[in-house]
Parts: sequence; C-alpha cells; structure tokens
Amino acid sequence: MENWLEWLGYLASLIVLISLLMSSILKLRWINLIGALLFSLYGFLINALPVGFMNLGIAFINIYYLFKIYRSKEYFKILPIENDSLYFKNFLNFYKDDIEKYSETKIDIDNSDISFYILRNMIHAGLFIGSRYNNNTLRVNLDFVVPEYRDFKIASFIFGQNRDYFVKKGYSKLICFSTENEHTKYLTKMGFEKSSIDGKQCFLKTI
Repeated sequence: MENWLEWLGYLASLIVLISLLMSSILKLRWINLIGALLFSLYGFLINALPVGFMNLGIAFINIYYLFKIYRSKEYFKILPIENDSLYFKNFLNFYKDDIEKYSETKIDIDNSDISFYILRNMIHAGLFIGSRYNNNTLRVNLDFVVPEYRDFKIASFIFGQNRDYFVKKGYSKLICFSTENEHTKYLTKMGFEKSSIDGKQCFLKTI
C-alpha cells in the first residue's frame, strides 16, 4: 500500500510539472487540474491534510478559470497585412523557428492572394497566408497561431465562422501540403482530408 501511494505522489508531481511546460493556458489549466486532484488525493490518503486541502484549493482555482475561459465571449477579427509592413517582418522573425514547422514553403507575401492577421481580443494571435492553387482552390501556405492561443478557437473562426471570406473571393476548396506529424493532426481535426497529388501528400477541405 505504501509503495502504491508513493507512486501516486510521483505521478501527481510529474503531471503538475508537465502542466508548467504548456504554452497554451487552456492546456496548462486542464493538466494542472488533473495533477492537483491527484496530489490532493495523495495528501488525504497519507493523512497530510495541508497537502490535501492546498491542492484541492488549487483544483478549484483551475476549475474557476476554466469556467471563465469557456464562458467568456471573445472577439475575433481579420486584419489585412500590408506588404511592406515592418511589424509583419518582425512577427515572422520572432516566430521563425515555430513557423517553419507549419509551412513547407518560403513565405512570400508579395505573391500571396490572401494574407491577414487574426486578432483575438485585439491581440495579434495568428497569421494566415494563401495563394491561388487553381480556379477555385486556395493553397494554404501558412496557418499559424502563436503558442498561447492554440486552443482551436482561432482555427474554428477561420474555417467556420469566416468561411464566407474565402467564398466571396471565389474559393470553394482549400489545399495544404504538409508532412509534419503535429500539423497533419491539426489539419485532420479541422476537417481536411488526406490526399495525394503527383505523389505528394496533401490535405483538402471543401469550404
């Protein structure tokens, strides 16, 4: 029994540690909630009441903020990118390493057909760049969200609420070429279907 409780304490510690590595606030809250609940259980089982009650309190704090996150009404808006924007150049440079994971092509704003920032509560939280692939298909060259806001709300806004933006510009399909595992999982979650063109893996979505 003592050995089992010791491993429960190690597991709770590990989960809390992992939560602190999350860049997404939503993921941090959820994982930290699980860790706090396990730590609270561990504390009560070993009769360490301060540990049990403190972590139970942390769990309730996480629940409170998760409730606020899910109940809050957020503001989303797209903002066109100016080709000679100094801010755009600095944005790309700041997130350079992360952006390279989500784009297999060089970012060329001058030859893009659609390019905009995604504002979330007036914060530049994302970047979308696309170019015409054929008459009715837009190639997604970059669909990037800064780490703190990767909870799929921005993606739902772009591909769901904002779908008419693409339709009005003459596009009925989106195509994205990617082989990066994390990115392809994201595309699948967003309704893109895996396909292949000229032997090259791609993902297609009908708007």
